[in-house]
Amino acid sequence: MIINETFAIGLMSGTSLDGIDLVYVYFKNDDYKNFKILHAETISYSKEWKQLLQNAIFFDAPALQQLDVTYGRFLGEILNNFISNYKIAKIDFIASHGHTILHQPEKGITLQIGSGAEIAKITKQKVVCDFRTQDVQLGGQGAPLVPIGDELLFSEYDFCLNLGGFSNVSYYKDNTRIAFDICPVNIVLNFYANKIGLEYDASGKIASEGNINEVLLEKLNELEFYQQTPPKSLGLEWVQKNIFPLIDELETDVPSILRSFVAHIALQISKVIYKNDKVLITGGGVFNTFLMDEIRQYSSAQILLPSKELIDYKEALIFAFLGLLKIHNEINCLKSVTGASKDHSSGVIFYP
Repeated sequence: MIINETFAIGLMSGTSLDGIDLVYVYFKNDDYKNFKILHAETISYSKEWKQLLQNAIFFDAPALQQLDVTYGRFLGEILNNFISNYKIAKIDFIASHGHTILHQPEKGITLQIGSGAEIAKITKQKVVCDFRTQDVQLGGQGAPLVPIGDELLFSEYDFCLNLGGFSNVSYYKDNTRIAFDICPVNIVLNFYANKIGLEYDASGKIASEGNINEVLLEKLNELEFYQQTPPKSLGLEWVQKNIFPLIDELETDVPSILRSFVAHIALQISKVIYKNDKVLITGGGVFNTFLMDEIRQYSSAQILLPSKELIDYKEALIFAFLGLLKIHNEINCLKSVTGASKDHSSGVIFYP
């Protein structure tokens, strides 16, 4: 008997540390576009976990190995709660992105913690994880990974743009899927909102009250990364080295920092998306209405916002999809996107 449906859980923790996104999703195996998010939830991090994950970049190898296991157990417990709260009975597998601690593909390094073995043991489910390592070993950036989902699930859009810790884009050009990180977004905006005691700048209100520091804006736009051609990707290390020192040297007023950085984001995005293009935008940055207005103003593109569920959970959904492709041994990593030596099926499968 051929089983034509898959039920999976996808989970994702983004660089902006706003929490763990979980989706329970249904896929039709003969028509992947026929999918449905059945349940979805974001679990916020405690203050302790947030600090731990922020500081993990400075840990040595043994401490990171220990954190990988501890975080894996933590994810396992969160998954068990999710399964029990929604009374989920049928699960073919769990696909976990984990949480990125190190991402330096030029050095052959990428590390997403959240031990798949621990998750499998605690949930008693098949687990697919570690989607980036193989790509880096094949000479790729190990990022972005979402574009295969854009191609197979959302091909009706000219551009798929995500506004999370970083903004990344994916589009089809000359019979090839192109994708790359455009610039930092919430990883910077939240960092400076934190300095005035806010978790984030709700709706971009603080930014809208600031003034653009033209010198800062110019220096940000001149950063070398923006002159590079794709494939290219960003990580927290790059922000700590290039963005924070530049901002701190040229501006101290938080509203003006936020205002200048919003202009920077909108300008960089407008270089990629053009007017009349159909653009699907998802990710937490969509709820920053001031940022969205600036993007519309700079680019004049047709901005299309999907359901709130898809805005919030598209990445977790696509990680469930990457897991499905891995289990079917189908390509889930595109060399045109990451720069790897070949298209491949990435991820590691753990059994309970």
